[in-house]
Amino acid sequence: MPLFSKKKKTDVENGVSSENIQEPSNNENEMKNGSNQLSKEQTADKLPVQKPKLVFHCQQAQGSPTGIISGFTNIRELYQKIAECYDFPVSEILFCTLNTHKVNMDNLLGGQIGLEDFIFVHRKGQPKEIEVTKTEDALGLTITDNGAGYAFIKRVKEGSIMDRLKFVHVGDHIEKINGKTLIGCRHFEVAKALKEIEKGSTFTLRLIEPLKAGFSHIGPRTGSGCGRKGEYGSGRETLRLRAKGPATVEVAPDDVATTAIEKINSLLESFMGINDAELATQIWELGQDKDNPSQFVTAVDNSDLEAFGFTDNFVFDLWGAISDAKAGRLKREKEDTPF
Repeated sequence: MPLFSKKKKTDVENGVSSENIQEPSNNENEMKNGSNQLSKEQTADKLPVQKPKLVFHCQQAQGSPTGIISGFTNIRELYQKIAECYDFPVSEILFCTLNTHKVNMDNLLGGQIGLEDFIFVHRKGQPKEIEVTKTEDALGLTITDNGAGYAFIKRVKEGSIMDRLKFVHVGDHIEKINGKTLIGCRHFEVAKALKEIEKGSTFTLRLIEPLKAGFSHIGPRTGSGCGRKGEYGSGRETLRLRAKGPATVEVAPDDVATTAIEKINSLLESFMGINDAELATQIWELGQDKDNPSQFVTAVDNSDLEAFGFTDNFVFDLWGAISDAKAGRLKREKEDTPF
């Protein structure tokens, strides 16, 4: 029996109640004499119209059958659907990548999913504890999170303290610092905790790496035998996931927005040691219709961005990126400037 057999939809699932459907009369005379019985076409017009559910395909990064996921509105619900699909605890999921089984943080699933994207789920693997002596002010890490309570390493700066340890890798979940759990913390809280460790002190870091065993080199099939298009992520529409509020289908950001979001994200890495495309998108949307920095500062102060504790100088740097993008002064570039 296949792992993911199709379930026959019931009438209730299709928004149809058998009690509400009137069978056409078997009496031809009644039909000819203008009976009040509804025709099949009229009955269909009276039935409630259901909006089609968005359906996404997924696999476990280490290898698995292809699962079908639908009916979610945020990251937590998506993870729950994946866990139910493969019958394992949702707490085992570290993060998801789009269109690649590799631990590639540039393809990290954040607040948007293209309607043609293929989801790969990365599960918890080997835990490890290391002792780190903070010999420099910067550890060389960029932190991000999965939007569901786990922070992990997005980048490791070459030649940094963490890079020299050789046991710290991109994709590792930062579970504890000196025995204190970080589960449920946002990326900026983890980055702050690492920054506040005094220079010259030694601390213990507990990490959990993504599961690597199995057929991690195997991806989804392509070619004429595959039920989906060979090109993933080709759609221009995306499903926008929000921590608050319903998910919406939106047109993918244009070049100006994409350039601005990349620049804002690079500023977040430079000043805060975090990477968050969804946060960068929120900042861009907050400032794109503002005419001057004063309006932008007021908008930031009156939004939930206030919780991040942005300094005045940093807010003005963000405004500079937004205004440069709107004026066409920015060029797309990838920066890696972790704390």
